[in-house]
Amino acid sequence: MKKTTIQVQNLKCGGCANTIVTQLSKLENISDVTVNNDTDQVSFNHSSDEALETVKAKLSVLGYPMVGEQNSLPKKAKSYVSCAVGRMTK
Repeated sequence: MKKTTIQVQNLKCGGCANTIVTQLSKLENISDVTVNNDTDQVSFNHSSDEALETVKAKLSVLGYPMVGEQNSLPKKAKSYVSCAVGRMTK
């Protein structure tokens, strides 16, 4: 397993963090997901480059694209929905 930390956009609160941890933990070959709201970083262990790409794609779909990626209005809107869902499922 390889530990990776990536910086994402649109991370606002514990609800966001809860959604990210919950959704990434469901992915195959991904473990030990943590989110640092202060630094906007998501850390996780993965077994392959394919698993890493899957995480990046999932974060983007949830509304949390990596820093440097396009942060469109729909992605921002998705992050608000993910945030709300994360708050309700805590």
